[in-house]
Amino acid sequence: MTEVSSLTGRLLVATPALADPNFDRAVVLLLDHDEEGSLGVVLNRPTPVGVGDILQAWASLAGEPGVVFQGGPVSLDSALGVAVVPGGPETPESALVGDGPLGWRRVHGAIGLVDLEAPPELLSTVLGSLRIFAGYAGWGPGQLEDELVEGAWYVVESEPGDVSSPDPEQLWRAVLRRQRNELAMVATYPDDPSLN
Repeated sequence: MTEVSSLTGRLLVATPALADPNFDRAVVLLLDHDEEGSLGVVLNRPTPVGVGDILQAWASLAGEPGVVFQGGPVSLDSALGVAVVPGGPETPESALVGDGPLGWRRVHGAIGLVDLEAPPELLSTVLGSLRIFAGYAGWGPGQLEDELVEGAWYVVESEPGDVSSPDPEQLWRAVLRRQRNELAMVATYPDDPSLN
């Protein structure tokens, strides 16, 4: 088997050709990608459920909109917290453990996973933004690579602001529009090409 080049921290942006309704116009942040498979969360699927309705203690730290996002079709009864912790001298040394604050594990750059079992007070002074996801998107060994070969996804760099986009419904177009190549043109692809 060939070695898998890690895409952890990158975005998967659904191509218009992707037929799976779970991922129509989806923007997925890959939280883990190696030879054992891939795991990510869909960043642009807000639900009507407020964070306070399921995780009251974390509600005040959740960014706008303060709702739970559907992270993908797998394990919808589980919650994942993804947060940005801006680096810098303002982070209290007492809150830091290893590569980041206690209760947060770095995934890529300033983006990391939050331990939702930890007391929110541990992170309240260092979090730049927090999103709560119900479920996740997962791929078995080689499955994502096959989908990439089939042209189902564009792979692009993530930015910390993608996690906390205030207008998640427009994230698909926004991510494509900022690309410096032909992908920027895909952002203008109509929602329903049959209406053209």
